[in-house]
Amino acid sequence: MGAIGWLGLLVSVVAIALAVFLFLQNQNLRSEMDDLNAQVAALSSQRGQVVSAPAGESAAPQQTSTLETVLARGKLILGGNSAVPGFGALDASSGEFNGFDIDFGKAIAAALGVDMEVVPLTAGERFTALQTGQVDVLIRNTTWTLTRDSRDVVADFAPTTFYDGQGFIVRISDGIESIEDLDGATVCVTSGTTTEGNLADAFRTRGLDFTTQVFSETEASFGAYDAGACDCFTSDKSQLASLRTTASSPDDHMILPITISKEPLGPLTRHGDDEWADIVRWVVYATFFAEEKGITQANVRSFESEDPAVRRFLGVEGGLGAKLGLEEGWAIEVIAAVGNYGEIYERHLGEGGLEIPRTGSLNDLWTNGGLIYAPAWR
Repeated sequence: MGAIGWLGLLVSVVAIALAVFLFLQNQNLRSEMDDLNAQVAALSSQRGQVVSAPAGESAAPQQTSTLETVLARGKLILGGNSAVPGFGALDASSGEFNGFDIDFGKAIAAALGVDMEVVPLTAGERFTALQTGQVDVLIRNTTWTLTRDSRDVVADFAPTTFYDGQGFIVRISDGIESIEDLDGATVCVTSGTTTEGNLADAFRTRGLDFTTQVFSETEASFGAYDAGACDCFTSDKSQLASLRTTASSPDDHMILPITISKEPLGPLTRHGDDEWADIVRWVVYATFFAEEKGITQANVRSFESEDPAVRRFLGVEGGLGAKLGLEEGWAIEVIAAVGNYGEIYERHLGEGGLEIPRTGSLNDLWTNGGLIYAPAWR
């Protein structure tokens, strides 16, 4: 066979080998495609099973809600304060917690028909305790801010229960009458609060100098001021009024008239637990509504009215309790336990407590020019 013949034979062999190789590759590809199609079909079948789950059943396991946890436990765990008289304090003689914030925890427990335990928290501990489930609700002199209402803290705020503002307490003997008189002052402040940032903003905008002594707990911070380590102490004005009562000589101190910030205070729940947040929200509103309608701790169980809104509030008609997952008479239990908003305020912050004026303030009813206002009860 000549050279040309051998060359032709070689080309033929190579062509046959290439054809066999391509045939085998095509068979492998078909097999892989068949496997892939089978997997897709299996996933589609699984998806169809999820979609077709029976009505009223969850297609996937759901995390237990706070409401379910509290009811199963038979107890509400409240994150509160133990050292701010008027808002949250531990009575050494009785071993009981009491205060404005504590009463709103009692109100939630009454709506659910459970007991309540208070876990005292520092400013630095409070948000972690809420996020991790150590407490069910946080009611501890906590200011509503954008950051705290965002993904940073992962919390939802209930209605504001006390409209406050930051101020300063000083010694009368120092002759300080305005914030300008604090230029160059040493200021005691608590860490983990909005007060640090507000303090810096207020002095910066006025071109004033200051130094700080920062403490992790309010008791220590105010104690350092009272001992003379600082020229003033700064916090929410309601807290200043409270702490002034614990000073070694309360009459030697005064709260300056200036207010340098807005501090709306109220309960917090974990973000995403809407059912629980609704209950906390409407328990607060129940205390507002009751005061507006003249329903008190003394008369709530015998109160009668032809006002449709009041009848719905009392659970006589409307079936609103079921919409929150509560008994129809839940609002009666709330008011029977702690009274209406005005009664709570008077007991702890009014003449019966810190003597913080309410008339005509933001904390008065909306009918008196304040911001205490409940949405429609329907």
